[in-house]
Parts: sequence; structure tokens; C-alpha cells
Amino acid sequence: MLRRLFNQHPRSVNETYWQHLRHASSFSGAMLKGGFLCGVHALLPFVFERSGSETIKMLHDRMVLNRTGQTTNERSVP
Repeated sequence: MLRRLFNQHPRSVNETYWQHLRHASSFSGAMLKGGFLCGVHALLPFVFERSGSETIKMLHDRMVLNRTGQTTNERSVP
């Protein structure tokens, strides 16, 4: 039962538990860094003007588009 809880979601995205741990941890680090840069930008609007949006695009590409082999620039815009 416990093993199933730990492996069910990673299997659903075609990863092992350890692969999922590595990928999810890298997303966590990127999100923390992006959040920090956005916080600094809120206080000092002249710094990190694009860091937040670039972090979001990078994470979106890694999480969503890389599964289909596309990038943000290749996607068709309605």
C-alpha cells in the first residue's frame, strides 16, 4: 500500500520515484528562485524586469511542452 502511494503519480508521468524526485526538486528550486527575484523586483522595479516571466516560460516549456517536443516559440497562438 505505501509503495503504491509513492509510485502511483511518478508512473502516471512515466518516471520512477527517483526521477520524479529529481525533476520535482529542480522545479521547486526554480520556483523559489523565481519567487525571490519577483519579490526583489516588487521592491526595486528597475531590476529583474523579465526574470519572473522567463522563469514561468522555462518551467512551462519543461513541464508541458517538452512532453510533446514543442517550445513556447513554436506553439501556435490563437
